[in-house]
Amino acid sequence: MWIGTLTLDILLGDVHSLKEKRSVVRPVVAELRRRFAVSTAETGSLDLHRRVEIGVAVVAADRAHCVEVISACEDLVARRPELEVLSARARFLSGDDVDGHPGPETVPSQGVP
Repeated sequence: MWIGTLTLDILLGDVHSLKEKRSVVRPVVAELRRRFAVSTAETGSLDLHRRVEIGVAVVAADRAHCVEVISACEDLVARRPELEVLSARARFLSGDDVDGHPGPETVPSQGVP
């Protein structure tokens, strides 16, 4: 079993209130869930109206599938014109890691050109 996580630090475009922020972030989170069958939520910068942290997690039988899904999620968010990804951090854990063996493998974001 493999677990992949992605943490995205995002700057929002022309947003002037928390209500506007929700109207931008909610559809992104819903699309990630629908298209990739991942768990995702707004996980940080909750009180800032132009910043958002989105967390994504996926569980799969092999590492390659986790990498593929996490990369596709990052790509989807990076291609949205109203969002600017400031940083992205992907991590991959095997079932052995969870049982007390070596820690998570952190992979720097590849980014989208």
